[in-house]
Amino acid sequence: MKTRIFAPTRREVLAGLGASLGASAAGLTAGGASPLVTAQLALQARAATLDLRPGQPATPIWELAAVSHLGDVRLKRFDSCQMVFRNELPVPLAPVWYGLNAPAATDPLRGRAPTAPDTTETSIISISNAGTLLADFRLFEDGQKSPARPLPVIVAESSRVAVDRDVVLLIEEWRLRPDGTALPPGRDPKDTTALYTVNGKTSFELSASVGERLRLRFINGSQRSVLAIKLEGHEVQIMALDGQPAEPFPARNGALVLAPGTRADAFVDAAASAPFLLHDGKEARQIGSLTISGKLDRLPLSPPQPLPLNDLPEKLDLRGALRFDVALGTPEAGWTRPANFSVSSNPAFRAKAARTVVLALKNPAPITTVFHLHGHHFRLLDKLDDGWKPYWLDTLAIEPGQTQRIAFAATSPGRWLLESVVTDWAAPRLVRWYAVE
Repeated sequence: MKTRIFAPTRREVLAGLGASLGASAAGLTAGGASPLVTAQLALQARAATLDLRPGQPATPIWELAAVSHLGDVRLKRFDSCQMVFRNELPVPLAPVWYGLNAPAATDPLRGRAPTAPDTTETSIISISNAGTLLADFRLFEDGQKSPARPLPVIVAESSRVAVDRDVVLLIEEWRLRPDGTALPPGRDPKDTTALYTVNGKTSFELSASVGERLRLRFINGSQRSVLAIKLEGHEVQIMALDGQPAEPFPARNGALVLAPGTRADAFVDAAASAPFLLHDGKEARQIGSLTISGKLDRLPLSPPQPLPLNDLPEKLDLRGALRFDVALGTPEAGWTRPANFSVSSNPAFRAKAARTVVLALKNPAPITTVFHLHGHHFRLLDKLDDGWKPYWLDTLAIEPGQTQRIAFAATSPGRWLLESVVTDWAAPRLVRWYAVE
């Protein structure tokens, strides 16, 4: 991958970050009320390129990049992370966090204004839950001149997880014009070609030894498409969804179906060389491979144990729940583009803190609609409303004309966003908000 950075160098950014942290620490030791900083993260919104066409000029893109980390961004649960964000792009932007149940002040439309071009801002983020998170600019796509890459953020559990390797697989979709440039989402994709990458590569290669236990963090970083990914000939045990531990269960036929923005942690015991297959609803294609290069000299591993839990409630009070009907994407219901969002608009609903909320999400559109809940994770309720699936989610794809019911405990006071977008590249992303009081 080729990257051109139109921004301060990594050394300059880290020097500024260090000075900022030093000043912050001095204030904390002098009796400030903020928690002690235990981690730092320097992010840049910047222009870059990707090699999407072998032998052809690289494709210009935008990206959210971590200049303070070499390789994956990895933090720890309960970190108090000081984030320095530099916007080197020509439109106001802010990182939007998916899977992080942080204070509402981190929300860029309700809690804080986006960062102006050629500006740096510093904030403190409390990392309350372990898991696979995602930060990106998708709320600001109306002003984007190039499609933007998201940034995976891995938050380690407090106790060790018994795996040999922990690998991120960020799946992205691109719409390439005949001249090799990439079309941002929200525009008509006429005369473009769909292309998919894993970790920025058109062909992803992963090497392992027989018997090696892999934790594969699959992330659908695409903007509109529901995708299925499969590792041929292997049993895939799903361990977490959308950053929250689940009761381990096998993926049906070894395939993971991921809505845009969905994250799925899976354990795979490497057995033999095999292809990674991706299906976009139209056709299956190979996008990478697992290559076996040896064998571990040890006894076979026992079945994986559940991941350590985050602090989500064990039970939800469905009988005493507040119940609301939410029609997705309809302008008359108050849905609007993020660029037109107003803090004075009416909320979709209000709930008192500590109450259980049940939402009946109806998709009136003729194609699948993707819903995302900010601020909370939810349970997907059974059809008879007498229980829920054994996992938590923050993102859900709802088929045409269908209604799905979800439930969550309103534990995070504040004003939070709801997102709705149909699975059509030209469709706009829409938002509303809700309040926990």
